[in-house]
Amino acid sequence: MKLNYTFVFLFSVIIMSCSASKIEATPEQIKILDDLVAEQSFVIESDWALPQSTGSLMMLQNAGFLAPGDSASRISLIGNQNELRLKNDVLSSKLPYFGEVQSNTGYNGSDGSISFDGEMKGYKVIKNGNSSYTITFDARSHSENFDVTIHLYPNLRSDIILKGAKRFPIRYTGYVSPILE
Repeated sequence: MKLNYTFVFLFSVIIMSCSASKIEATPEQIKILDDLVAEQSFVIESDWALPQSTGSLMMLQNAGFLAPGDSASRISLIGNQNELRLKNDVLSSKLPYFGEVQSNTGYNGSDGSISFDGEMKGYKVIKNGNSSYTITFDARSHSENFDVTIHLYPNLRSDIILKGAKRFPIRYTGYVSPILE
């Protein structure tokens, strides 16, 4: 009987220690994020690109073409210039693309990156219950349209999800900050 109580106690301790703790954002963090979104003036610099892992990317990984520490589904952008900048209603970006292109887009002088320059369509902001924001809009890069979803969190982390008509989806993780003039 004593063994059963010991087992139940140990099992309970293990279960409780494995549960995720909920970290609340501070009021200062929430205010900073609220101001960035309300002013529509911020820049996102990404640390990681997370392309959809496909057979082609796995072959590149297995052949040793990716940098040390990178994989077919996670590529470091640290040290590579990349950003998504929103100022009022004007969007600009230069994001490297890693993944498969599903349609012949031609070379026509473009470098294959995702570059937005201009206005967005259908800009929508939703404030979530955890004080984070979800921003969605449509944008155009070269000859391709993209559905853009941005998640901004009170700790100033960001996720950008891009879904193009000719490319597999890709996600970028990084940080959001105010635009310094």
